[in-house]
Amino acid sequence: MTTEYRDIIYDGLWKNNTSLVQLLGLCPLLATTGTLINGLGLGIATTLILIATNATVSLIRHIVPNEVRIPIFVLIIAAFVTAVELLIKAFYYDLYLVLGIFIPLIVTNCFVIGRAEAFASRHSVDKAMLDGLMMGLGFTFALVLLGGLRELLGHGTLFAQAEIMFGEFGKTMTLTIFENYKGFLIAILPPGAFFGLALLVVLKNMIDQRLNKRVVKVTTTQEKTVLTAS
Repeated sequence: MTTEYRDIIYDGLWKNNTSLVQLLGLCPLLATTGTLINGLGLGIATTLILIATNATVSLIRHIVPNEVRIPIFVLIIAAFVTAVELLIKAFYYDLYLVLGIFIPLIVTNCFVIGRAEAFASRHSVDKAMLDGLMMGLGFTFALVLLGGLRELLGHGTLFAQAEIMFGEFGKTMTLTIFENYKGFLIAILPPGAFFGLALLVVLKNMIDQRLNKRVVKVTTTQEKTVLTAS
């Protein structure tokens, strides 16, 4: 794997994570993460739309007039959002009822149109699709983490209502972490989403700082070794 592909993966999953670094697409992130499963469902839907949109934009990037590229990109996104919405409504109706308006609102999600404009319209299909996949997985990662955190604090469970995605098997997936738990109400209310996101951003920044210190320490050690040897 070339350095460029590794950079795309690292940027999407961690370095430029849309939710934890760029802080884009916060409306669905904060509104649908009452449970882990809700976050997972919206994350998968968004990822599929990102991959399809980026691939299509990359394919037509040489024939789209520069003056009308944004309206065309929005139409492409709207077409794929409609297709995904209809699929979810047909096969995962309970999930569709939970996510509601936030599925069609993916059309207006700023990071979806942003990836089409900033990356897919300037790169080959394989790189555009990889970017869509990684950005989508990074978004899903944040949704699942926040949804799991809020569900755990609010209800004392994980994977509650998994049957809306996994059918009968999903009923066996619910994990009760705290027995006879009365719940932490604010975690499942809108303010809990903001507090939870802030905590995740802080944790990510702390991890980045530790990683940077290790890199600096290793680099300094290597430089001293070279100077000593010379």
